[in-house]
Amino acid sequence: MHILKSLMIAFSIYSKIPVPQFEWKEEDMKYMLCFFPWIGAVIGGCVYFWNHLCGIFDVGKTCYILIGIAIPLMITGGFHIDGFMDTMDAFHSYQPKEKKLEILKDSHIGAFAVIMLVLYGIVYIGAFSEVADKSLLKIVCGGFFLARCLSGISVVSFPSAKKDGMLYLFASSSQKAIVKWSLYLQSIACICFMLWQSLYAGIIVVVAAFFAFAYYYYRTKKELGGITGDTAGYFVLICEASMMIMAAVINVVI
Repeated sequence: MHILKSLMIAFSIYSKIPVPQFEWKEEDMKYMLCFFPWIGAVIGGCVYFWNHLCGIFDVGKTCYILIGIAIPLMITGGFHIDGFMDTMDAFHSYQPKEKKLEILKDSHIGAFAVIMLVLYGIVYIGAFSEVADKSLLKIVCGGFFLARCLSGISVVSFPSAKKDGMLYLFASSSQKAIVKWSLYLQSIACICFMLWQSLYAGIIVVVAAFFAFAYYYYRTKKELGGITGDTAGYFVLICEASMMIMAAVINVVI
């Protein structure tokens, strides 16, 4: 029963998909991060299904691209974008760590948050428009799952920048050993799926995801002394974009 509740908590927090509501207890959150990647599976499945529908009904490319980009936003409600924007404001403030952590808590957005989000959107849309091959699209769809596996692993493995907040609550409430191994196994399964679609392309896209993972650890440790809930959202977007860009490069070059 606790596992089922953990599943519903994961979808309740990280998506806009309706789930039954109930009072959260600490024991119900022990395995919540194990199910975080499943939101990525839903996103990937919806993006691929949208591509399939567009092929059947001959939907125009502009419509396909714009709605394809909107699907993750509709499913997550922009949850990770909020963290991305707050993190961009903090990173570009060039203030001491303590001040950067205060900026992360601020509900207002600054100029750098808007600028970096617009830049991110332009690059992401451009990359998505170049992923035309079906095998590459399947790899990218798997990337939504892999990004969340790595994000979950970071929550239970990387140092936390502060001793409060949602991320610290989830990390401290989790059965870390079980969550880690669950996410490791899910990551391996996802990587195998991506490599099965195309060995060469799969390797490049997976390597891009792990480079983003390493950069995330280095940047947050240097700038903040650890990760927060906001930086976790930042990582999901950076990881997804890294994989999308590499898939686009492969499609153009090959």
